[in-house]
Amino acid sequence: MRGWLVFGSHAYLAHGPARGVGATGSSSMLIPFSMKNCFQLLCNFKVPAAGFKNTVKSGLILQSISNDIYHNLAVEDWIHDHMNLEGKPVLFLWRNSPTVVIGRHQNPWQECNLNLMREEGVKLARRRSGGGTVYHDMGNINLTFFTTKKKYDRMENLKLVVRALKAVQPHLDVQATERFDLLLDGQFKISGTASKIGRNAAYHHCTLLCSTDGTFLSSLLKSPYQGIRSNATASTPAFVKNLMEKDPTLTCEVVINAVATEYAASHQIDNHIHLINPTDETVFPGINGKARELQTWEWVYGKTPKFSVDTSFTVLHEQSHLEIKVFIDVKNGRIEVCNIEAPDHWLPLEICDQLNASLIGSKFCPIETTVLTSLLHRTYPGDDEIHSKWNILCEKIKGIM
Repeated sequence: MRGWLVFGSHAYLAHGPARGVGATGSSSMLIPFSMKNCFQLLCNFKVPAAGFKNTVKSGLILQSISNDIYHNLAVEDWIHDHMNLEGKPVLFLWRNSPTVVIGRHQNPWQECNLNLMREEGVKLARRRSGGGTVYHDMGNINLTFFTTKKKYDRMENLKLVVRALKAVQPHLDVQATERFDLLLDGQFKISGTASKIGRNAAYHHCTLLCSTDGTFLSSLLKSPYQGIRSNATASTPAFVKNLMEKDPTLTCEVVINAVATEYAASHQIDNHIHLINPTDETVFPGINGKARELQTWEWVYGKTPKFSVDTSFTVLHEQSHLEIKVFIDVKNGRIEVCNIEAPDHWLPLEICDQLNASLIGSKFCPIETTVLTSLLHRTYPGDDEIHSKWNILCEKIKGIM
């Protein structure tokens, strides 16, 4: 099974079965991130909070107990915004249930099959960082390296991951590239990179493919939409391979433990993985607000760079096919210009004009188009032929959304 996975402006062709949730291996001690040790470990908040007086003496290794993409992305935002990382780097380990994650400046209609995602219940998320699109499931590990801006070093982080993998399997041929990918056997990507650099803090996050479901991935990351013109960042495909295809012992659990062990050794900190609940406001004040923002339509779709759709489709009429032309401009996820042209003998011009006018200002999404269709039906009550053609036209329009 093979499919496309993209991250950091690159796509990966992956194959292999998905795996279930697991904890880390025995070498790293798991510590629940309770209120007691949260006060001992989290440090120097930039938000007012009584009781946060102690500081982290070195670094931290955190692992999320959640598989929800929005909550895990919110942890990244929270650490970046609220923790003092001077001399105290943080490694954040996390995995998600099936999700497509696009980069900050990408167009989801160009990057993935939104209709299939809706049918399968796969989430869509937009990161704060740039780069390309990635498919997450429980067979993919996400690693986020937090440092100060001055200490930001993607290559050093990738070399750390390489050392961790070779500590488990010394004969594994894994190398970091100048494009900040990890290659297996010199040709297959197992990791891609994206990052965010703030005024004082920075983070570099990367994927690590252990047992991602490549069949599902290839279907989801293949856009069926035609005629899109956009200046959004586009993902570039490349072949990938799961680590477990190379060595079945390289499970997510084993790899997480190995990376944590190497990180602890490299930063001279205790080899403890602190389990965190990313919904706990007593530990992360305000984090649920961040998670809610990350799943709003305005962020996920509304932040898409301006684009246009110039396409056409056919409808069957009296044993022949008629062409319907569609031109739509979309800004901030909403339709700014709409021009749908249908042959007059099939659908009167005034009805097309009504549809064009009603769509302007609405969200470029099938739900709003369905609502508009219902409202427009009331304009021609009892005209079953008009209703039927209107429904056909609107279903075609929803198919490009």
